[in-house]
Formats: sequence, C-alpha cells, structure tokens
Amino acid sequence: MKFQFSFHPRLFDSLRDYDAGLFFRDLSAGLTVGIVALPLAMAFAIASGVKPEAGIFTAIIAGFLISAFGGSRVQIGGPAGAFIVIIYGIVETYGVANLLIATIFAGMMLCAMGLFRLGSLIRYIPVPIVIGFTNGIAVLIALSQMKDFFGLRIDKMPADFFAQLQVLTTHIDTFNPISVAIAILSLILIFAWPLIWKKKVDLPEWQASQKSNRLSAIMRAIPGTILVLILATLAVTLFDLKVDTIGSKFGGIPQDIPSFQLPQFSWELVKQLFPPALTIALLGAIESLLCARVADNITGDRHDPNQELMAQGLANVVTPFFGGIPATGTIARTVTNIRAGAATPIAGILHALTLLIIVLIAAPLANNIPLAALAAILLYVAYNMGEWHEFARLRHFSMNYRILMLATFLLTVIVDLTVAVQVGLVLACVFFIYRISSLTRIELIPSDSLHVPLPRGVMAYSIFGSLFFGAVGKLEGLIAPKEMPEKALILELHQLINMDATGLDALETIHKALQQQGSQLILCGPNQQPLDLMRRSGFLNRLGLQNCLRTLPEAVMRSEILAS
Repeated sequence: MKFQFSFHPRLFDSLRDYDAGLFFRDLSAGLTVGIVALPLAMAFAIASGVKPEAGIFTAIIAGFLISAFGGSRVQIGGPAGAFIVIIYGIVETYGVANLLIATIFAGMMLCAMGLFRLGSLIRYIPVPIVIGFTNGIAVLIALSQMKDFFGLRIDKMPADFFAQLQVLTTHIDTFNPISVAIAILSLILIFAWPLIWKKKVDLPEWQASQKSNRLSAIMRAIPGTILVLILATLAVTLFDLKVDTIGSKFGGIPQDIPSFQLPQFSWELVKQLFPPALTIALLGAIESLLCARVADNITGDRHDPNQELMAQGLANVVTPFFGGIPATGTIARTVTNIRAGAATPIAGILHALTLLIIVLIAAPLANNIPLAALAAILLYVAYNMGEWHEFARLRHFSMNYRILMLATFLLTVIVDLTVAVQVGLVLACVFFIYRISSLTRIELIPSDSLHVPLPRGVMAYSIFGSLFFGAVGKLEGLIAPKEMPEKALILELHQLINMDATGLDALETIHKALQQQGSQLILCGPNQQPLDLMRRSGFLNRLGLQNCLRTLPEAVMRSEILAS
C-alpha cells in the first residue's frame, strides 16, 4: 500500500458554505463553552501541581489549534482531568521544566501517529482497559482534592496513593471548617442546579407559564460550576473568610497574553522523559478519539482520526512554549459545545478567544476564588468521569473481562497509569491468545465417515481454527511414538483459517519426524493463507506437491499408494 500524506482540517470544509446563521450558532456555543472551560482549566492545572494560568493558557492555545486543525467538527480541546495524575507525577519527579519537554515529545509522537495513519488502531485497545484506567484516574483525582476540600495544612501532597492516604490521615486534625462548608455547599449546588431547572414550570395562566419557561431555560443555561465559582468568590470577598484562595496560594492570575519562551531543561533527563512522554501521547490519543466518537454519536457526523491526532500533536508541541500543559479532547466541554448549538470548528476557536478576553479583562477577580470551591468542581468532574455502573455489571461478563478491568483499575490507583495500561495490554493479549488457542481443535477422522476406508498404517485428522504459536502444542501428540502412523499421516486443513510461522515450523517438525520413521505427511484442502505461507517458505517443495492435495478422497488415494 502506497503511503500518502494527508493534512485536511475539517475547518477547510466548514468555511465553504459558511454564513451569518452558522456564525451566530457558533458564537453562542463558543461563549458558553468558554465560560464553562474557565473553572475547569484552573482546577485541572492546580490539581496537576502547576499554576492556574497554565491551565487557562492551555485551554486558549491548545483549544484554538485543536479546533482550527482538527478532524472533528465540534470537538473542544484543552487540559483534561485524565492528565491530572500523570502531570502531577511528572512534576514531582522531573519538575515543571521537564514536564514541558515531555509534552513537546508527546506532541511529536501524536503528530507521527496521525501522519502514519495510526488513528484507527487506538480503537483496538480493549474496553475493560479503558474503563479500568478511567475509573482509576477518577479515584485519584478525588483523593487529590481532599487536601483543599477539607482545607488541610499540608505543604505538598505526594504522588503515591498510599503516601497520600498517610499524609491525609496524619493531618486530618488541621481541617478548616470554613473550607469544608464552602466545599460541601458548592458540591451540593453543582449537583442540584441542573435538577432544579430540569423541568419547566407550568402555571395556570398562559403568559405566566411562558415567562416561567423562559426563566427556566435561562437558568438551565448557566453552568453550575460557574455559579459556584461566583458565589464562593463573593462569599470570600464580602465576609473576608479565612480560606486558601488562588491569590493567597499562587499570587493570582496574570492579566496578560502568554509570552513565548523556550523551556529550560537538563539534557541528562531527556532519555528519562521518553516513558512519561509516551504515556501522555497514548492517553491523549485515547481520550481525544474517544471524545470524537462520543461527538459523532450525538451529531451523526464522522471525524477523521488521523487528522485529529495531528491537531492534538500540533497543540501539544506549541502550547509548552507558552507555559502550557498537555491537552486533549474533552468530553464534557465537547458535549456542552454540541448542546449549545455549535455548527463548525469556529465555535471551538471562539471558545478560545472568549477565554483570552476573560483573562485580559477579569483576571484580577480570580484572586479570591477559594480552592475549596475548585476542589468541589473537580470532585464533580471525577464523579462524572468514572463509569461506576460498570462495577455492578461485572457479574454479567467473563472472568477474563473482570480480571482485565479490575487489574487495570487497581494498578492505576495503587501503582501507575503507565504500568496499568502495559499490564492490561499484556493480560489482554494473553487472554486473547488463550481464547483463540482454545478454539483450535485437532480431531481424528473416523474411517466410517470416509467413502473409502483408510489403508492400514494411515491416520487422518482435521484441524479447526488457527494454527499459531499459542496452539501448536496441540500438534505434539500427533508425533508421539505410540501415535505415529506407520505409512502416512493425513491432515485435512480446509477449516484451518490461519497459520503463522510457528505453526508452519510445527508442520515441518511433523514432516521430518514422519520421514525418519519411514512415513509420510499428506496435506489436503489448505486455504489460501496457509497455502501461500507454505509455498513462500519452500515447505511445499520439501513436502512434495504430490503430497498436498485439494480434497480428502484424493489424500486417501495418495495414502493407498504409499501403503501398498
């Protein structure tokens, strides 16, 4: 197959018939998503161990690039909750400067994946692995927010799961009642807000009902996270509440456009950055393409996975030069974008511009945002991220599925996401090999089922399934001293769908063992793939074309000649 380079963002197609009607739909969606993205961008950055402006700058720059050059019409890119655990661990081990270098490396890997059209391969990652590490990340996000939720006096949280539990339990007596109250009330409001305005209020009078319904629609359009952010900030400002805020912890958010700067790094650490960079790339690819598929299911559209990966890669290469962190497609913001009426990638571009305007105008207002409110927002994100119902459904699936999902989940929580995915993929491969090998059968063909009885000293077997490295052991019994036929061994292959080099080597071994005993291997009815492999390797010439026949009766006739 000839390789062809293709770089064709969906934006190019969208601009052909673009008009004022589409623009106003995109403008409404862009403004809505920009407002929704603001608290999430800050919360994700703080939880990742970096300054809040790093999350905002990522949402602006990466959000713009992913929408402008992506392969999806409505996907919104930016910092994601799935990256929190990864970023925090990298910052703890290598520092912020080397996080930026790892992000650039990851962006290059994503570009290469898209360039070499590997986007479709991401979907081959088994579902239980995706569910396992997603739920595991959600648990870790929730655990990481306990410090700010309870206002604990902890200078720095460790990255290890058990170390976090130990630090939290030893500092539980330092909790701040005001922080707890803000966090609990914020969490309640976030969950309750959509439910309060979910149903339209119908009053007896028609006009009153119309006004009520319009009010309900307006209130439903206000994100609960933004409402919590505003109310919590007002409470801290008006009542001078003694809690940790963005201003007290990080000195506020700069009221400026992010400037270009070259990340400083140590060359000694470059080689060590390959594993974390690979983790960022793989997680980014999985998250972005899963998000694009969710968007496709809602809109009925179809995204280009390879173009999407190239856009994600470009965003992750460029964003670190402006102090940003890893970015990917985000499901919550993408769904919000769709429901707000987005028609083209222009909506994503406008969402980035909305964030930029907010930073330039209202950055000083962020000083009094309490970290407890952001912790409540992240707990809400973690709850929605996890597919908790899958644990209840485990009893309906096979043992292999349960082991795969639970192992990935526990390893993500206890050890590391990279290890979890690696072990999960290895287990998936082992289970797959076992499953396929169990389907491979070698059965004796009884003489009474043949039109002509087998000659004395001849045995015939049928092989079903796939003859590969995981199933060749089933052939060993055919050349056991007590089982080896004196004149000929017939192998009927018309139900053998596939054979690899190990399976071919096993046939070669059988052929040589029979020859040493003065017997002969006869094959019949091979399908195209096994036949091509035997022909290319020269095995057919060594076996003899007269010993590879089309049908079982022909093979029996050949055995009669050998037996006579």
